Amino acid sequence: MSETSAILSLFISSLLGATLLPGGSEAVLAGVLHNYPDTLWIALGLGTLGNTLGGMISYWMGWMLPQTQQLKHVDKLRRFGAPALLLAWVPLIGDALCLAAGWLRLNPWHSALYMAAGKFVRYALIAAALSKL
Repeated sequence: MSETSAILSLFISSLLGATLLPGGSEAVLAGVLHNYPDTLWIALGLGTLGNTLGGMISYWMGWMLPQTQQLKHVDKLRRFGAPALLLAWVPLIGDALCLAAGWLRLNPWHSALYMAAGKFVRYALIAAALSKL
């Protein structure tokens, strides 16, 4: 696999992994960094971008849900607001956070910023841990 294909695979897996579809991009990130260690910043950037775009897909799905029903635990997210999306990377609850943020009509720019920050830190920590191996 070429370097370009590996990076593209990381972007796609990170995007899909952040939607309601199952999957994880951490293994793809590990593979890319193992095979192409010089791509660290490109991999972190595109992995974060893909994962944030995937989270925003869930956000927009939540935006489209009718507000006639109350989503479970939404009051906690309303209280913390967009900064709660720093945890959008957490398995299982991250997808629900993104969906609920859209349903609550939280500011999409703030939501994307906090999502990206949390997701970048997660990828950076994974990369740092891999460099120690």
